[in-house]
Amino acid sequence: MGLNNFLYLLNDALKNQNMQLALDSVKTFRAADLADILSQLPVENSQILLQHLPDRGYVFSYLSPETQMKFANLLPRQTLAEIVGEMSSDKRADLFKSLNPEQQDALLPALAQAEREDIRLLSSYVEGTAGAIMRSEYATLKPELSVKDAISMLRLEAPDTESIYFAYVLDDERKLLGVVSLKQLVLAKEEQNIAEIMVTHLVSAFVDTDQDEVAKTIARYDFLALPIIDRQGAMVGIVTYDDAMDVASQEATEDFLKVGAVNADSKLSLKTGPILKLYQRRVYWLVFLVFGSLLSGLGIAHFEDIITANIVLVFFLPLLVGSGGNAGSQSATLMVRALATGDVHFKDWFMLLGRESLVALCLGATMAFAVSALGYYRGDEMVALVLALSMMTIVMMGCLIGMSLPFILNRIGMDPASASAPLVTSICDATGVLIYLFIASQLLF
Repeated sequence: MGLNNFLYLLNDALKNQNMQLALDSVKTFRAADLADILSQLPVENSQILLQHLPDRGYVFSYLSPETQMKFANLLPRQTLAEIVGEMSSDKRADLFKSLNPEQQDALLPALAQAEREDIRLLSSYVEGTAGAIMRSEYATLKPELSVKDAISMLRLEAPDTESIYFAYVLDDERKLLGVVSLKQLVLAKEEQNIAEIMVTHLVSAFVDTDQDEVAKTIARYDFLALPIIDRQGAMVGIVTYDDAMDVASQEATEDFLKVGAVNADSKLSLKTGPILKLYQRRVYWLVFLVFGSLLSGLGIAHFEDIITANIVLVFFLPLLVGSGGNAGSQSATLMVRALATGDVHFKDWFMLLGRESLVALCLGATMAFAVSALGYYRGDEMVALVLALSMMTIVMMGCLIGMSLPFILNRIGMDPASASAPLVTSICDATGVLIYLFIASQLLF
């Protein structure tokens, strides 16, 4: 059955209040697929179906922020509170932070006290930190417990815990002492204490650690979850691998947008986002780069006499400045990626400057050889020489600008991804025009 036919039949069942038929038709779907179906149904039918789904809180977590807000405005307060209570702690906090103050004040009294306190705590952490993406459902054990008692306790905790593959061993002050895996518990003798089998050499992160660093740590060690502690050493939550994947995807999207000189907003949909928002994301950089491109025009105006005397130079101007911009964009892209992955650091700048100079020299020489033949064909030996020298210099300058700009931005505390391709290209264009026409003025006059 096609999707359109399925949606038609589902809509028909909901209109006729045949809830059993509607639920039977979607019972084989996973939560993410159910969220897509809800997004495609008329709003009056989708909210009816949502309220009757057995895992509605889980499904609600997969809805887009815009769809979640739509439901938050339509659902009765008590129903919304029940759904929010069924969500994982981190998703629940994200939704709460998206609500306006009036909606927050209306929702909180309808929640259980434990959920209210949990939301207040998780919502208090600064966006972009480990605390803002962590969840508070995790398995804990006491060090003095026997293995047999620990397994019994995990059976009780399992329904309300994100994962029981690892249990964190805490003292009475919630200080993190160690971690024990489910495999260790199964293989250990029943009379052994947790303190005897737990792993004490732990990797953790502070609650105010940047979320990107947390994601990198999880990826480096292939963790299922990373324990998060406060500055006093007390455990406050975990960041799971799927949360780390979301962070990595969000950071990659934002860097990709910045490299394209678009104001980063990974949550704004190109398909459904407001036209004004899409305009605002792009206009500022473009206006800035327009004025940056004026430098190229000033360079051409300054060397107007040499251009008039050698009109053939105009033919090669786009070729040369374009090559410099392309080389610079390549270098900037490679360097932004290397800085983002931690492959290079600021202390490596001078070493990389030498390596990039050699690479740029080889690239420039290759391109100079090609363009000089074309210059000889369109002009003479001197035009070919001007083109060869200009190409080598422009490509080298473009590579060094592209490599250095991300380093400089990183050093002054800005995102290296702000060294966008349009920005690098504009700088290299202006520099290329000046280099080309200066060399021409020295050799052709």
